[in-house]
Amino acid sequence: MSDAPVVHVVDDDESARESLAFLLESADFEVMTYASAPAFLEALPTAKPGVIITDVRMPEMSGQDLVARLAALKVKMPIVMITGHGDIPMAVEAMRSGVVDFLEKPFSESRMLDTLQRAFKSTEAAPVSTDDAAVIKRIESLSERERQVLDGVVAGHANKVIARELGISPRTVEIYRAKLMTKMQADNLAALVRMTLSVRGG
Repeated sequence: MSDAPVVHVVDDDESARESLAFLLESADFEVMTYASAPAFLEALPTAKPGVIITDVRMPEMSGQDLVARLAALKVKMPIVMITGHGDIPMAVEAMRSGVVDFLEKPFSESRMLDTLQRAFKSTEAAPVSTDDAAVIKRIESLSERERQVLDGVVAGHANKVIARELGISPRTVEIYRAKLMTKMQADNLAALVRMTLSVRGG
């Protein structure tokens, strides 16, 4: 087990923390759990390199604050964020600061494991930008309205905020969002944000 990939789980919700640890241990990861961001920072000097999974909303220090602190400390471990539905703007902001991915709750086991595989791969090699041209082409294929909705999503705005700015209903925003995700070939919001930021820059 000592050669197993290490995952550091930072979440103040004990049941969520334990169930995630159980899932990851079943998938042959070595798991270290922490009840708060300060607890993780305290353990950091002796922590094994690996991937960090952190919840966004935590009482003492939020996931966002933890990401900022780790960046200031020049910690190179990839970070995956877990977020509730209302935390999407925060999660988008976190992706701008270099978070590998964010998962909306509830997420499937396979989605979590896929994300972790990608996070571990990101430590091995920088992603190549061979498909940037394809992403640009997809953005160019969007209608003007789809592009406006995309801009709102990447800016971290909730559907109702985008709807208000564009003078349309939140339901219409959802329809545009579904269409543009299909055109962009993004299977989730994180993928959409990541590919758009990759060609536009943070």
